[in-house]
Amino acid sequence: MDRRLIIILGPTAVGKTDYSIREALKYGSPVISCDSRQIYREMSVGTAVPSAEQLALVRHYFIHSRSVTEPYSAGRYEIDALALIERLFSQGHETLVMAGGSGFYIDALCNGLDDFPPADEELRAVLSARLREEGVESLRLELKRLDPESYASIDIANGQRVVRALEVCLMTGRPFSSFKTSPSRKRDFSIEKIGLFRPREELYGRINARVLSMMDAGLVDEVRGLSRYRDLPALQTVGYREIFRYLDGEIPLERAVELIQRNTRHYAKRQMSYWGRDREIRWVETK
Repeated sequence: MDRRLIIILGPTAVGKTDYSIREALKYGSPVISCDSRQIYREMSVGTAVPSAEQLALVRHYFIHSRSVTEPYSAGRYEIDALALIERLFSQGHETLVMAGGSGFYIDALCNGLDDFPPADEELRAVLSARLREEGVESLRLELKRLDPESYASIDIANGQRVVRALEVCLMTGRPFSSFKTSPSRKRDFSIEKIGLFRPREELYGRINARVLSMMDAGLVDEVRGLSRYRDLPALQTVGYREIFRYLDGEIPLERAVELIQRNTRHYAKRQMSYWGRDREIRWVETK
């Protein structure tokens, strides 16, 4: 095929933004973001969106394009991204560049998704009550037993995502992960996946430094300004959840920072484990 999509993927803080911009400039392509958090316009500091200088170098799509009040899913991303890709190819692009760390969104784009069952509101209410009363640990241990693949791939510190995955497992008798991909749908363009990696200690050092930079950039103020949205799924994520605990007086700020660093390192490890099963990825050590 003449039409090609290059997907730059890898764990958080590995350097996908700079790498993808270099690739985009090489091919005269925009960058199509594939990040499930940078899509929300109210979240900037805690999601490490590209800087104004980076955004000025090349056009980015799916950055700050939705509000946290608008439900968004991998299935919706598949539809929207495919429409954008087709439009860009029709404008004369032969190679397009996509970048992101959201494995579920990347799988949706590459392979398509099965239809997820509708929510069972009664079961979700029961699980949400358990989340409040017992904490996320007992729910994620149950998810680990019922669906090890989802346990390894989703953000298991995100209580809402654990609740949804567990809800599907209990409601259908099937693992949540079994709904991820239908038999691979054919795309009318070729797909090349480039996975970026760094030595573990180097990556972890970058993660720790990034969190400190987020604090300097005003993460606490950003989270405080989102307090009215704190129960929405978009805010049940690393970086925001820990600062809410600080604002609630549960933990000191120093401990919140330590937890963000630790939970982000754990998330990066799960990202690499998730992609380890994909033999189509060409891994590149980045500098």
